[in-house]
Amino acid sequence: MDIVVTYDVCTETKEGRRRLRRVAKVCEGVGQRVQLSVFECTVNAVEYELLKQRLRKEIKADEDSLRLYRLHAPRAAVVEVIGLDGYRDFRAALVV
Repeated sequence: MDIVVTYDVCTETKEGRRRLRRVAKVCEGVGQRVQLSVFECTVNAVEYELLKQRLRKEIKADEDSLRLYRLHAPRAAVVEVIGLDGYRDFRAALVV
């Protein structure tokens, strides 16, 4: 399934900035950054649950916000990009 992960981590403290880096690192391991705090990921059901668990451990729920959107159609059918699109489909054939 294709998902979009967005987050807003309070960075007013050193610990908040550390949480921000940890959340980004978790997301980078699963998907690709398309904006500063937005990642597009392709995961199966088990990977999705593991991702949610890992992200829950990293955020502070009373200060931070985390959103996961499940796209119910292929990315090309539901995502419209105006301007730069840094997304690359790594599942497609690689031509060298």
